[in-house]
Amino acid sequence: MTTKPSIAFIGTGVMGRSMAGHLMAAGHEVHVHNRTREKAAPLLDRGAHWHDTAGGAAERASVVFTMLGFPHDVEETYLGKGGVIEKAAGGTLLIDMTTSSPVLARRVSAAAAARGMDALDAPVSGGDIGAREARLVIMVGGAEPAFLRAKPLFELMGKNISLHGPAGSGQHCKMANQIACAVGMVSWCEALAYGKRAGLDPAKVHASISGGAAGSWAMTNLGPRALSGDFAPGFYVKHIRKDIGIAIASAKELGLELPGLVCAEKLYDQVASRGWEEFGTQILYRLYTSI
Repeated sequence: MTTKPSIAFIGTGVMGRSMAGHLMAAGHEVHVHNRTREKAAPLLDRGAHWHDTAGGAAERASVVFTMLGFPHDVEETYLGKGGVIEKAAGGTLLIDMTTSSPVLARRVSAAAAARGMDALDAPVSGGDIGAREARLVIMVGGAEPAFLRAKPLFELMGKNISLHGPAGSGQHCKMANQIACAVGMVSWCEALAYGKRAGLDPAKVHASISGGAAGSWAMTNLGPRALSGDFAPGFYVKHIRKDIGIAIASAKELGLELPGLVCAEKLYDQVASRGWEEFGTQILYRLYTSI
């Protein structure tokens, strides 16, 4: 009988908690670390093993997953003193599922290779719903043998799983995704705000247009939340602002102008200036209706 690999899962927030839970449900021994232990409590109640540091969790695993907030968290977790790359054993597979910088992904991969480990950048799309229902889109960068080793684990968390190229390629694909998401959020918020200002019932407008050519995942899933005043985060404003910044910087390196994304950046800057960074991205609709 083949022994299931032991797993470290670092970052058990809105999405990471569900993702780690799917690995546990499949019978993997899971070691967890999070900045706040309370967010890992549901996993600990199910038998996950707590560690006070990311490096401590990595020492006990043959596969390490991270699902963090910002690139500086990724850098500290992997490359910092006492971090994952310092503490993990040779042969460990490192998989960062954070939406982060392609440049940083290449640095992590190189540092891992220098210590005899493989690293994949594997950011995801699908939000809290996709994480709970194991329907995430997983975009991967790295070597094909490492990808094939990781694929059975990815299949426990997602349905659409693709290797896009060498280290950093997963992050580039995620940037393309985030460009479409950020600009798309502007489009449906403006459409529903227009309907409301014209004296229409925005819920009826949503029902009429969400299933046609104007439709999108965000309109279908986030539009009703916004219209009902539910701004709880499936994906935080602070994180879409981070992603927009990475995408604009990456596009600049590629010599590409993205005027639509620049517009979205300005609007989400306005959202943040109102103190709404801890809400879900659908709170952009409130900006239009409060003008």
